[in-house]
Amino acid sequence: MRTCVGPGTTTGRWLGLVTAVWVQCISGNNYTFSNYSDAIKSLMGLSQLQLNNLSVAKDVGKAFGLLAGLASDRVPTSTLLLIGSVEGLIGYGAQWLVVSETISPPPYWQMCVYLCLGGNSTTWMNTAVLVTCIRNFRQNRGPVSGLLKGFVGLSTAIFTDLCSALFADDPAKFLLMLAIVPFAVCCTAMLFLRESPPSVSPLPAAKEDDETETKYFNIINALAVVVAVYLLSFDMTGEHGQLLSRAFSIGLIILLALPVAIPIYIWFKEARSRANRAPELDLEVRIEEPLLIEKENGKGKEKAVIIPEDEEKRQPSIGEEHTIFEALRTIDFWILFVSFLCGVGTGLAVMNNMAHMGLALGYDDVSIFVSLTSIWGFFGRIASGSISEYFLKKRATPRAIWNAASQILMAMGYIIMATAPPGSLYIGSIAVGLCYGVRLSITVPMASELFGLKSYGLIYNMIILNLPLGSFLFSGLLAGYLYDAHATKSASGANTCIGAHCYRLVFVIMAIACVVGFGLDLVLAFRTKKLYRRIHSSKVKKALQQPIKC
Repeated sequence: MRTCVGPGTTTGRWLGLVTAVWVQCISGNNYTFSNYSDAIKSLMGLSQLQLNNLSVAKDVGKAFGLLAGLASDRVPTSTLLLIGSVEGLIGYGAQWLVVSETISPPPYWQMCVYLCLGGNSTTWMNTAVLVTCIRNFRQNRGPVSGLLKGFVGLSTAIFTDLCSALFADDPAKFLLMLAIVPFAVCCTAMLFLRESPPSVSPLPAAKEDDETETKYFNIINALAVVVAVYLLSFDMTGEHGQLLSRAFSIGLIILLALPVAIPIYIWFKEARSRANRAPELDLEVRIEEPLLIEKENGKGKEKAVIIPEDEEKRQPSIGEEHTIFEALRTIDFWILFVSFLCGVGTGLAVMNNMAHMGLALGYDDVSIFVSLTSIWGFFGRIASGSISEYFLKKRATPRAIWNAASQILMAMGYIIMATAPPGSLYIGSIAVGLCYGVRLSITVPMASELFGLKSYGLIYNMIILNLPLGSFLFSGLLAGYLYDAHATKSASGANTCIGAHCYRLVFVIMAIACVVGFGLDLVLAFRTKKLYRRIHSSKVKKALQQPIKC
């Protein structure tokens, strides 16, 4: 089916993607707990178990992301962004009042509520941008996921380095940034981020084939790599004076603003094209792009786009559109769910405990490890999205293969941290960040390919339930109990442990969990290989088709 609509949609899509990138640059605030956790621990006189349970409360906020998933099919993207930004303003604003000692420390349960609000705010932001952009760029789900998730990974380093450059790592001012900056960015994105009509993939009047779209993605990816290297160079060059730090901050803001050049270029290109065409031809081609499922019949294979009415009650096959309840009835969903838990749950435990892992090994300043985890998380996310898409288009490689590879690398990182040779925390930070990024980036498009886009927002947030669950199991219970078992009380009343033994057993158990996840990912890769062959076939056939102009 081909229909024609007015011009301007392509520019709007790419402008929406750029604003989505900006939202992702500030929506990783949930991963920055290590930057201010020690201040909360000292002010409130908490044990490590109590502090870890605060981090669990932060991650439990993501469990309420199911509300964002339900809302994503019922309210505009702008509403999702507004809810998330207001929640973050309240949650992080309250924590800022406590850490800045503007108010007295509240009861422990109240602090849990504030962290929960801050954690839940990111689910609304992430759901808004991921669901909208995956639907707007259906032919490039891997690159879209890698790009957006990549900037989430960078956001921790962006916040950390800006705070270090402007406020000398003041935890109170850091929390003030977490409250105000996301609110301002989301208010901007509300004006531009929109979803294109369903089941269509817009093209410019002249032509915007996959190669053109890929070219734009490659440009933004290259800019993202420049940002990552820029942040890494700032982290690795030691102390900086006030003038150099401010110059770094200005340069960073300019780099983050550069992707807007792409929609500006597209707008001028479309305007020039419209000026050279007859008014009756001043139209844009839209080609429906449903998820193709091939079925066997007596004469061979045919493409089924819509499930016939007499089959509506049957359980859909993998690759067809699923409701949330249909997805929950599949084995594949639960294999994906548990393998995701093994990867992101253990990675989140490291991120939540990075400050005390560094202190246990004798590091006074652990911000470098927080930034390394963030920056290498970015490389994992952005590379895996593009690489998995390339091998899917070229060789029909199931995306789960890349998840399996990341589980093994992460397990090796945990073993290195358990043995604690010199520099182990540097190696571990890089390995955990890289593999955590791969896991997040690959799972986002894979869920849409396995279960469709009809209930994608809800299915995505159901999988994200692993974040609070993994935080509770690996951070709140495992790391909290084992740390306190080796710790002694300090003068302030907080528990402190020094030495490699503090987290050794934690790392060993998490390495075993990653090996289990590796096995599950291999099973899922085997179970989905036929689906990815069909997707590969449909992409090849579409690439050979010539676009029809209206």
